[in-house]
Amino acid sequence: MRITKFGHACVRVESAGAVLVIDPGVWTEPEAVDGATAVLVTHEHPDHYLPDRLRAADAPVFTIDAVAGRIREEAPDLVERLTVVGPDEEFDAGLSVRAVGELHAVIHRELPRFRNSGYLVTAGSRTLFHPGDALTGPGQPVDVLCAPVSAPWLKASEAVDFAREVGAARNLAIHDRVYSEAGLGIVDGHFAALLPETQSYTRLADGEDLQES
Repeated sequence: MRITKFGHACVRVESAGAVLVIDPGVWTEPEAVDGATAVLVTHEHPDHYLPDRLRAADAPVFTIDAVAGRIREEAPDLVERLTVVGPDEEFDAGLSVRAVGELHAVIHRELPRFRNSGYLVTAGSRTLFHPGDALTGPGQPVDVLCAPVSAPWLKASEAVDFAREVGAARNLAIHDRVYSEAGLGIVDGHFAALLPETQSYTRLADGEDLQES
C-alpha cells in the first residue's frame, strides 16, 4: 500500500491497481486526483470537498448524504457518479472500505454539528483509517492512522489522545494547514514525546509518500 500526502487533509492510497483519493479540497493540489479510480469525501467543508477536484477525475465518488445534497445543488454534472454511504456500511471502491461515524467534531456548543464519515480502507492485509473532521475511532486495530493535527475544533492533547486510542503503529499527520510551521513543530514534538514507543509519527510534505507493507 502506497500512501501519498497531499494538501491539508487529502491522502491518496494505491494498491493492486486501485487509486483511492480521500478529501481533495480547496487546499489540495489538482494533481492529487490524477488517475484516481475512486474519490471518497468525508464531509462538506471546503477544505475536504471541492467540486472542481471531483470533476478533474473521471472516477466514482463515495460520500455521505449531506455531501451528496451539496453536489446535487452545486455540481449536478457529478450526480451520476455518486454513491451515498451510511454509518458502518462496507463498500467496494476498488479497495474494501467501511464508513465510520456520523458527526463532525464539536466546533462550538452553539454551532450545529455537521455530518461526517471516516473511512477505513483495507488493502490486502493492511488497513488505513482517515477520520475526516472527527475523533471517532474505527473500533478495530489499524496499521496507519491519518491523524488530524491542527484545527479550530482540536487541541494538541486531544489529537495525541486520539492517536493513542486508535493505537496504529504508524501515524501520518493530516489537517495541517491551520497552523504555521512553527506551530506544527510544537505539535510534532508533542506527538514524538507522548506516543508510546510502539507508535511512530510522521508529517510528510505535500506530494511525499510512505509505503506500508
